[in-house]
Amino acid sequence: MSERVHEMRIVVTAEDYDEALRFYRDVLGLHEHAEFVSGGGGRVTILDAGRATLELADPLQADYIDEVEVGRRVAGHVRIAFKVDDSTALTAELAAAGAKVLAEPTRTPWNSLNARLEAPAGLQLTLFSDLTG
Repeated sequence: MSERVHEMRIVVTAEDYDEALRFYRDVLGLHEHAEFVSGGGGRVTILDAGRATLELADPLQADYIDEVEVGRRVAGHVRIAFKVDDSTALTAELAAAGAKVLAEPTRTPWNSLNARLEAPAGLQLTLFSDLTG
């Protein structure tokens, strides 16, 4: 059977578009794939975040993940997770660029180093680094 879905995009409406673009493109380092301006002056930029997956969790698992990463339930029903090389260094860099650190990098039971941040455009981010080698 051929694949029916070829790409996943998470579309975020950012009240401060310029700040969100600066943070996600220039600080986090997501590559700019395309940018469009509508006739009415609206702007959209598509940023490449590598391979995308859709992770579905039931409320009990979401509670558990928040407990492991932050120590309490803090996420809404959507959280963006980025696999990165060094979650500790990138957490510090994103915090210096304006993200609020909710939890410093923490070793998880699934053997990754996860940090939680509140970032521009109202997104909650998990940065995770694989510790299995």
